[in-house]
Amino acid sequence: MGGKKLRARETRGPGKSTGSIPPPRQAFRRAELRLIERCRTPRQVQAFLRALPYNREERGETLRTLRGVLRHGQAHCLEGALAAATILEQHGYPPLLLDLESKDCLDHVLFLYRRRGRWGTVARSRDAGLHGRKAVFCTVRDLAMSYVDPYVDGSGRIKAYGVFDLRKLRGCDWRLSPDNVWAVERALIRLPHRQLRTSARRYRQALARYLEFRMHHPTSPATYYENRKTWL
Repeated sequence: MGGKKLRARETRGPGKSTGSIPPPRQAFRRAELRLIERCRTPRQVQAFLRALPYNREERGETLRTLRGVLRHGQAHCLEGALAAATILEQHGYPPLLLDLESKDCLDHVLFLYRRRGRWGTVARSRDAGLHGRKAVFCTVRDLAMSYVDPYVDGSGRIKAYGVFDLRKLRGCDWRLSPDNVWAVERALIRLPHRQLRTSARRYRQALARYLEFRMHHPTSPATYYENRKTWL
């Protein structure tokens, strides 16, 4: 699953707080500025994240900001969401996260944006169906529902969702800290979630289809979902 397991832990010394105010352009390094200038839309940021290798945390768990993502050249879902929030905030998008809570404790975190009154996402995942969505959803709940079937992989099943505004986070530079920003993870653990109820029949059908696909295509991305036209 493309999610990041969230669990409480002690911080390793968060960076300097930037509060609710976006950093000025002079706070960014040259490579960061080039990326910000190149990626002005959610679609462009999605393309940047898709091109990055997925961070499988082989040397220990990480939670990197945009600065760390660029330095290491890889990102998992929460790191990708933070990178997207930092980039798109510079183009006027509020830094919002959507957290999808799964029964197997492997949450998936995405950058949430709104355009022309509709909701969409930008995301990094190991699973093709868990990347971003176009801004075509009337409600955040409808958007979360678009991930229900692609989330099923043998252990995953979405049970709730929550929205977090990163500007509410204090004492943590989630934008440009060179260190791991565990405070973001703790905030998502504490975040109130709304239940997302789906039928047992729908889950069984999605699971059976996924397992059959994997039997015949053990390494291919699962892209057979009917809502693929909404994928970013």
